[in-house]
Amino acid sequence: MQVFRGIPAQASQACVLTIGNFDGLHLGHQALLRLLADKAMALGLPTAVLTFEPHPRELFSPEDAPARLTSLREKLLLLGASGVDRVYIGHFTRRFATLDAQTFVDALVRGLAPRHLLIGDDFCFGARRGGDFALLQTAGQEHGFTVEAMPTLTVGGERASSSAVRQALASGALDHAARLLGRPYSIAGRVVHGDQIGRKLGFPTANLHFRHRRPALRGVFAVAVEGIGPARRPAIANVGLRPTASQGVEPRLEIHVLDWAGHCYGKVLRVHFLHKLRAEVRFPSLDALKTQIAHDEIAARDWFSLHPDSLRG
Repeated sequence: MQVFRGIPAQASQACVLTIGNFDGLHLGHQALLRLLADKAMALGLPTAVLTFEPHPRELFSPEDAPARLTSLREKLLLLGASGVDRVYIGHFTRRFATLDAQTFVDALVRGLAPRHLLIGDDFCFGARRGGDFALLQTAGQEHGFTVEAMPTLTVGGERASSSAVRQALASGALDHAARLLGRPYSIAGRVVHGDQIGRKLGFPTANLHFRHRRPALRGVFAVAVEGIGPARRPAIANVGLRPTASQGVEPRLEIHVLDWAGHCYGKVLRVHFLHKLRAEVRFPSLDALKTQIAHDEIAARDWFSLHPDSLRG
């Protein structure tokens, strides 16, 4: 998969294009990408995705912006695994937000040369969301591309959306989130050095770097870890601010891998969230925290014993 920063000034080849944020790459996104691939194969053209960084609400109201399901790196990995040929990352700035819908369409025509444009049924664009499906159809007739809107995909009667996934994760409904995603929710990151508190308590942890991302879920979880050896390994993960051990303001992801000893500094691990054990709690002392972690380990082992298939990729 080729990745480009920005929309080129002039396209070198026509494409079959879709536009969207694609946070989490849930089942609705996956269905859209399959349609994109089918159309591209029929026309003999590459598939292309135009996405934007950062999310518009992260620019205008960062305190109220939705929690990200995937970092940009993870999104690109998921798009690549879905067979996308090209990804264009548009830098979303205040200046870009002032572009009217027609100017945006003109930039698409010049820089990406879509032969077919596939969008979600709620897609709007341009300043004050002034562009819609009808405007795209008119532009397509003028510039020689067709436009298709994909209907909403529902899962068990619910619209598959990034917002629905966030709500499920925030409430601890991991099975529900997995149904919407088509897979367990996961976070990938590089292992960095921590403060060794877990090791002092007898439960050494691997600490994953979040890269300035507000997590979509918090608490203590039974997880499967990918990246330590050839198979996924059972583990306990804590996502949060560690209120007993520190006064940190940035969330951390800490993993205690069951029945494993060693270090994995510098490795990129993927953590698959399978079951929520409890919420994050401030304990009166580190000894009380140590006792609770021991209970968490027992609970995690019990859960894995009842779900032996949970570690299969």
